[in-house]
Amino acid sequence: MATDKRPFTMRMTNENFNKIKYIAESNKRSIAMQIEYLIEQEIIKFESQYGLITINDINDSNKL
Repeated sequence: MATDKRPFTMRMTNENFNKIKYIAESNKRSIAMQIEYLIEQEIIKFESQYGLITINDINDSNKL
């Protein structure tokens, strides 16, 4: 199955992992999909407060 999603490694405490796992299971999602959902919600929140993030902003992220 092809995907356009970029893989990466994430480290977190066992406590946070188990809590995310619990939330994911209650939402009938995988842990990865739950984390992706939470990230998407934060992006929406950020953009509603500060405006849309454009690709140019992402390419200039070293300026942050």
